[in-house]
Amino acid sequence: MAMTTEQSAWFADTFDKLVGNVAHAVLGKDEVIRLALTCMLTRGHLLLEDAPGTGKTSLARAIAATVQGSHQRIQFTPDLLPSDVTGVTIYDQASHKFEFHPGPIFASIVLADEINRASPKTQSALLEVMEEGVVTIDGEGHSVGAPFLVIATQNPVEQAGTYKLPEAQLDRFLIKTSLGYPDAKTAVGLLMDSATRARASLVSPIIKPESIVAMAALAAEVHTDEAVMQYLADIVDATRKHRDVLLGVSMRGAMALARAVKTWAISHGRTYVTPDDIRDLAVPVLAHRLVIDPESDFAGVKAEDVVERILVDIEPPAYRAA
Repeated sequence: MAMTTEQSAWFADTFDKLVGNVAHAVLGKDEVIRLALTCMLTRGHLLLEDAPGTGKTSLARAIAATVQGSHQRIQFTPDLLPSDVTGVTIYDQASHKFEFHPGPIFASIVLADEINRASPKTQSALLEVMEEGVVTIDGEGHSVGAPFLVIATQNPVEQAGTYKLPEAQLDRFLIKTSLGYPDAKTAVGLLMDSATRARASLVSPIIKPESIVAMAALAAEVHTDEAVMQYLADIVDATRKHRDVLLGVSMRGAMALARAVKTWAISHGRTYVTPDDIRDLAVPVLAHRLVIDPESDFAGVKAEDVVERILVDIEPPAYRAA
């Protein structure tokens, strides 16, 4: 059954309220909040590359509070073990059975702080749960439930003692972005209210987790015209042929963008995807999946620049309302 304009209007209105509610804790960053909520409603995950103290933890806690969900913060360190993330089974002498003790990954919103400081083995512990929403311990699967959003952070400045995220893991993140520092007006407002240490505590719940699941299901029903999907495919193909790119966007990345633009479109009150939706999300969804040629990288070529150049070179199709 085709989506109605009333449904898309309800979604957009609810989405704007979610953004406004989270914005009580993360001031002046509505665009990043929209990207984070798009991740959650597309059943994806978010990678934030930011310097310390930019509000990453506040963002995670504010989203969790908004959707009445649980929140966990995992500080990734070189000695962190996979079981410290996923949980472990322990033998109970009273019942003579092994009991599963869930790890911090079992939460609605999980902040994986400085994920690149953990060993590759511990990083890989996240791969299954991020893709499938299930943790397998001793051959038994344990669902983390829904909604489920991993917000991982890495520090772009201090690289000593870090392990670069492999391409396979980067591909699991739907969107990569950064909060950055606040503008001058926002900074003054934060300084004037410096007595408030935990701004996320100001956020009140406005929606139930079941409603978030329903919104995600509704977003998946947004109409996509074949010409618009061809435009997306052309962009992805161009990343594979670009002279500065060693490894282009995979089909997982292409499908991730196809899902994300549906959520982006309905968050703006439309029942159909336009080329502009693809242009809006192409950089945050695709750029981190590219592997730049070493010589081009040394010359200062950035993945974001490559995607933006491709968007300029490829003509978008004309579109009409579905």
